[in-house]
Amino acid sequence: MALRISGKNLDIGDAYRAHVDERLGAAIGKYFDGGVSGHVVLEREGPWFRTDCTIHLDTGIVLQTTGRAQEAHQSLDIAAERLEKRLRRYHRRLKDHRPAKGSDALPAASYVIASLDEEEDVAADYAPTIIAEETTHLDTMTVGKAVTALDLSDLPLVVFRNAGHGGINVVYRRSDGHIGWIDPSLDTTPDPKDR
Repeated sequence: MALRISGKNLDIGDAYRAHVDERLGAAIGKYFDGGVSGHVVLEREGPWFRTDCTIHLDTGIVLQTTGRAQEAHQSLDIAAERLEKRLRRYHRRLKDHRPAKGSDALPAASYVIASLDEEEDVAADYAPTIIAEETTHLDTMTVGKAVTALDLSDLPLVVFRNAGHGGINVVYRRSDGHIGWIDPSLDTTPDPKDR
C-alpha cells in the first residue's frame, strides 16, 4: 500500500503517520487484497482538524472520505470508518454480482466550464470559457454498478453506457440525498391512443 501523507500548513509527526498506516491498512486489508495507492491530507479548520482520504484501488475504483474532529487522530478515525463502510458495501456488491465481461469502455470528452458571477448579465453572443478538457472513458455497466461507483467516489454524477440497451445514462446525487437516474432512451411520450 503506497500512501502519501501530508498536511496543509501543518507538520505531520511520525505518530500520525504510523496511525494512518495502521488504521487505513487494517480497514483496506479487511476487504481488499489488491494494489492500493492514495493520499491522506490533514488540515486545520478553525478549532477542527479535517482529514481527507483519497484511495485508488487497482480495480479502478476511487474512494474518497473526509473526517472532522477536534483532534487529528479522531478525524482520521472518522475518515477510516467511512472508508471501511464503503469498502464493505463495495465488497458485498462484488460478491452479489457475477463478474463483468471485458471492459467495453468508450472514449468520451470531459469539460470543466467556467461559471458566471451571479450579478453579471449574459450577452446574447456569450460562450462560456472551457477551463479544462480531458478524455475519459465511458464504462459499460448496470445502473446498480453505476450507483456503487457514485457512492464509492463521492462524485456528483457518473456518466456510463447502460449494459441493458447500450445507451448513455447518468446517475447523480440529488439535493435531498437520494440518487437520480437519467435514461434518455426511455420513451416517455404518451401513446396517441391514450389521449
